[in-house]
Amino acid sequence: MATHLITGAGSGIGAAVAARLHARGDDLVLLARDAARGKQLVERYPGATALVGDLADPDRLSWAFSKQAVPERIDSLLHIAGIVDLGPVGDLRPKTWRQQLNVNLIGPAEVTRLLLPTLRASHATVVFVNSGAGLTAHAEWGAYAASKHGLKALADALRAEEKPNGIRVTSVYPGRTASPMQAKVHSQEGKEYDPSRWIDPESVATTIVMAVDLPRDAEINDVTVRPGR
Repeated sequence: MATHLITGAGSGIGAAVAARLHARGDDLVLLARDAARGKQLVERYPGATALVGDLADPDRLSWAFSKQAVPERIDSLLHIAGIVDLGPVGDLRPKTWRQQLNVNLIGPAEVTRLLLPTLRASHATVVFVNSGAGLTAHAEWGAYAASKHGLKALADALRAEEKPNGIRVTSVYPGRTASPMQAKVHSQEGKEYDPSRWIDPESVATTIVMAVDLPRDAEINDVTVRPGR
């Protein structure tokens, strides 16, 4: 039975992945921003455990983890949490940049750093759920795309550094996926949101689980998922 530490398990792609792994009997450790959120997640996935730490405040993650029981084995670390806030560069204030960089890049980097000894011992697979914006930046996506371009760099560097330690690193680049985040994006774009036009989170979950389950003689470095409609 494998143990998976998942961020962003509360909705969208993260919820689809957590439900898939929970249904097959794997152990889940779910990162939650606070104890109340952790309680909600554990109730949703009986048998799971919560690890409290706020990605929006990466400087405090080390302190938060030191006060809790961190799993002794982690077979996969799945970075799925993320936030988005659109706007032209001319309007974006430092706070907006920092919020997205913290949650989408610095937080994942710090969680990975703190768990690295365990990941090495387990020969774990680390999956970073990136975005099409991590490959190409469009108008008004500057801050979000910068955080996701940085996430690609983090994944590439980690892969090169940790391959000798048996850690596999995969970046998944989904296109627009039907989720609460996508509803927010459409609202900010001033467009009507029709979830049927976009990728079902279950389809992205299939891709992530495939990367995790791949036999140890191979690894998926980068995979792009696009709407098929």
